[in-house]
Amino acid sequence: MNWKDELSNNVTTVDELSKYILLDNDEKWRISKIIQIHPMSITRYYLSLIDPEDKDDPIRKIAIPSEGEFLLNGDYDTSGEHSNTKLAGLQHKYGETALLLTTNQCATYCRHCFRKRLVGVDTEEVLKRIPRAVGYIAERPEITNVLISGGDPLMLDNEVLETLLKGLDGIRHLKYIRIGTRIPVVFPMRIFDDVEFLNMVANFSHKWRRLYFVAHFNHPREITKESVRAVDALLSRGAIMSNQTVLLRGVNDDPFVLAKLQNKLTAIGVNPYYVFQCRPVSRVKPHFQVPLDRAYSIVERAKTMLDGHSKRFRFVMSHRRGKIEIVGIDGDQVLLKYHQAKDRENLGRVFSRRLVPGAGWLDDLEVEHVADNEDFSLPELFPPDRRN
Repeated sequence: MNWKDELSNNVTTVDELSKYILLDNDEKWRISKIIQIHPMSITRYYLSLIDPEDKDDPIRKIAIPSEGEFLLNGDYDTSGEHSNTKLAGLQHKYGETALLLTTNQCATYCRHCFRKRLVGVDTEEVLKRIPRAVGYIAERPEITNVLISGGDPLMLDNEVLETLLKGLDGIRHLKYIRIGTRIPVVFPMRIFDDVEFLNMVANFSHKWRRLYFVAHFNHPREITKESVRAVDALLSRGAIMSNQTVLLRGVNDDPFVLAKLQNKLTAIGVNPYYVFQCRPVSRVKPHFQVPLDRAYSIVERAKTMLDGHSKRFRFVMSHRRGKIEIVGIDGDQVLLKYHQAKDRENLGRVFSRRLVPGAGWLDDLEVEHVADNEDFSLPELFPPDRRN
């Protein structure tokens, strides 16, 4: 059985789910209503990681719809993706990075997904014409890297992935190519059982330009012998791996759990990259987002249990203005920094805002106070002709 055949056995209905997970009648009714709006699809492998009798199981919270999805508080486009779309499926928010939305499909539909608006549903937002996207990138030498995202790009046929990678591989000003994927977590056999795919990874992981995979492990129980096998398969083909974790209520909002995750990732050769504050997405924010003051405390307490390599990640909000690092909290002030910025004049700028009880996002905080380095300007320090 190939990986596509296995995916055809995904659990997508309440009746199928009830064969694996203990559900009462109210839960069955709620799930049936929710999946009419945001579909459910779970690999049997990922289901096997769930304790079927534990309603507070963290993997269950990630994969199985809950009543929190009835709550509409929030927004479906919290990072301003629509305003940064240049072609269907191509976003260009930061000068150096182009982002490609290659598919609306995932092996498992995570309930906290920040692209809930498009994953698993009909959409016009995904990439339609690879040559046009490659042409856009080729014409802009300021673009030094491409992030291939979705949905999950590893849901694409190998031939489609190879066509895309070949096109990008010919652009000399690209320093690296990233593939954002949760496949190593929810469906690792798609990687280690596919020799053709692994050969392709080896072919595109050059000595002068590596292929990066950005995984999405959220809980230490997701690191299994199967997921480690998938990671090893990628690393042995010359790829480099990093990880993005989302801080999620009821999943990893515990410093011991978060520290254990980062330590285990480092041990298996996956570099901690970001811990994201959960975005205020509709049907996600009310039950997954952790207030900023508590979130910051969790992250900092976790860091006390980590060494230099395992705490290299940054705690950030992926806001419409850019990636904003949460640097510290002092009394009622939150110290913030533009780690990345849509407006380049903001790059590196440090500022503070007044902390509001229960605030979970930049827009919830009060009155901005610019710190001493308000005149700091990276574009002047590093003009375009000296960045490459």
